[in-house]
Formats: sequence, structure tokens, C-alpha cells
Amino acid sequence: VDIKGMTSYLYWLYYQYELITCSYLMEPWEKVLFYSLHVATLATLAYAACLFVPARISGTLSFFLHLLGNQPENTVSVME
Repeated sequence: VDIKGMTSYLYWLYYQYELITCSYLMEPWEKVLFYSLHVATLATLAYAACLFVPARISGTLSFFLHLLGNQPENTVSVME
């Protein structure tokens, strides 16, 4: 593994991020505030995704299984 090449690549990515967001023009305290808001937003999105996405996938899967004719377990046991 080329450590020097990886660090220069990560520095290049950070430099591109600063150019895209124009954060290279900010003062240090503004950068801290800006990056803190970004991290807080990403953490909130990750938490919400972990909380709500599995329930949505489960609901969608059960809906499509119902459309295909598979009945829920409790209905099958009542009919027998």
C-alpha cells in the first residue's frame, strides 16, 4: 500500500471539496461552524436512514408478497 500516494490523494479530495464549497475563502472559525453543520446534518440523515429505511423495505416487501398471492401466517393458520 502506497501511504504517500494515498495521503496525497486524500489531500487532493479535500482540496476539491474546499474548491467546490468555496470554503477556502472562509476564516477558521467559519470553517469550524460550516463543517460542524455538515457533520450534524450527515449524522441526522444516517440516523434517520437506519431508523426508517428497514421498516419501509419490510412494508414494501410485504405489499408485493401480498400482490403475488402469499397470505400472512396468521390468516393461513385460521383457514386450516
